[in-house]
Order: sequence, then structure tokens, then C-alpha cells
Amino acid sequence: MTERIKVEESMDRKAKRIGYKVFVIIFVVAVILLTYLPILVMALTSFSTDPYGYRFNGVTFNWYSKLFVNGDLRDSIVFTLEITILSTIISTIFGTFSALGINSLSHKARKRFIILNNVPILNADIVTAAFLLIVFQLLSIFLGVNIISNYSFITTLIAHVLFSTPYVVLSVLPKLNQDNSLYDAAIDLGCSPNRAIFKVILPNIRSGIFSGALLAFTMSIDDFIITYFVSASHDNFSTWLYGNLKTMKNGQWNQACAYNTVLMVVTFVAIIGYQLVSIRKERRKTV
Repeated sequence: MTERIKVEESMDRKAKRIGYKVFVIIFVVAVILLTYLPILVMALTSFSTDPYGYRFNGVTFNWYSKLFVNGDLRDSIVFTLEITILSTIISTIFGTFSALGINSLSHKARKRFIILNNVPILNADIVTAAFLLIVFQLLSIFLGVNIISNYSFITTLIAHVLFSTPYVVLSVLPKLNQDNSLYDAAIDLGCSPNRAIFKVILPNIRSGIFSGALLAFTMSIDDFIITYFVSASHDNFSTWLYGNLKTMKNGQWNQACAYNTVLMVVTFVAIIGYQLVSIRKERRKTV
């Protein structure tokens, strides 16, 4: 009787383990499908011969060759890339040196500045957009010039730098906290403050700087809400897509999917390339 109970208990445990494994497999497959299926559909649409993207009748590369034929789409892509590249560079520089300054503060002051840095991240985009709109409108009244209408490029760039910089700070600070004695050691060994920062600290935290730059790039290139509020005379890709979604002409949706596919491929290649380089460097260090 006791042996029979033990056998039944072992069978119950096996059944539970099998059920748990099946649940995990189903959950992982569902997450992968929900995450990557839209990307796959978008990529297939960019190669579809159907000009509206509803069906997949055949394969064509015409939408990639016609990507810059549409004037409005071309201008929105160029504007998006210009704002994204400039804001990524500026916010990476500002965020890195802000993190260096925060890391040099006392423990209490550092906590306060970290909380202050986290406010824009936790804040809703619509609140940030409305605040920036009010600020630019007040400046327009004070200067007597409609800043948003006449200087949309500058207002959009300022807005993107403001909401991207905190992400860079959050990426760089953990790398600085790993070894706070490097700066003092460099100074003790005869380095000047500037040389210690540029020759010792920055090379040591370059992975954090790259992660912050990648985050800033990602946040900027697909921003819609803030750009919609602070840019009146220019459209980035997101605002262009929103404005033309209901009136898409033949092939415009396919061209938009082609642009997103190219952007996705470039991003994946950059990430994979950086990871491979990092792995090789770690192996060399180990050897």
C-alpha cells in the first residue's frame, strides 16, 4: 500500500513537471510570436507586390527603390535621421558628463540628483510635451516670434535632447559606480584632471556610454507625442505616418514598411556587431 502511494506521488510530480514545462514552452512561444510576428509582417509587406499591403501576391524590391521618390516621406525620413543623430550625440555628451558630475557628489546629494534625473523618465510623454509646448509658447510671446512655427528643427532638437539625456545618465552611472577609485588613482599617478577623465574614466565606461547612446537613439527615432507638440512645420516619420494613415496612396504603406525594415536591420546589425566585438575583447583579456 505504501509503495503504491509512493508511485502515485512520483507520477503526480512527473505530471506536474511535464505540465510546467509545457506551460513554459507555450508562454515563451506566445511571447516570441507577439514580439516578432509584427516585425515579420512588416518585412513581408515591404516586399509585397500589392500596393496596399493587404495581400502578399509576390516579391518585389520596387518599394525600396522608390523609398525616396515620395517627397513628403523623403523629407520626414531625412528630418527624423537628422534630429535623431544630432540629439543622440548631444544627449550622450550631456548625459555622460552629467553622470560624472553626479558620481562625484556626496551620497545624499547624489541620491537627490538621481531622483531629479528619474522624474522625466517616469513622467508621461503627454505631460512633457504639454510642458515644452507651454515653455516655447511663452518664449514666443517674450521674443515676439512664433518659435515652434519658424524654428521647428531647433525646438524638436531641444525636446529630444531633454528627454533622451536622463536615459544616458542612468546607463553611465552604474559603470561609474563599479570602481570609484580610478579617478583618484589616475590623479595620484600624475594625470591631470582632464587627462584622467578622457584617458582613464571614459574608456573604462565606454560600454555604458554606448548603451546610453543606443537608448537615446531608440527613444528619439520613434518619438511621436513630443514631436507632434513641438514641431509645426516639420514632420518626422511617426507624425508623417499618423497624418497620412487614412489617406495612404498606392505604395506609401509598403514604402513606410520598407523604411522600418531597413532601420530594424541596421539596428540589429549594430547591436550584434557590438556584442561580437565585446565578446572578442573579453576573450583576449582572458587569454
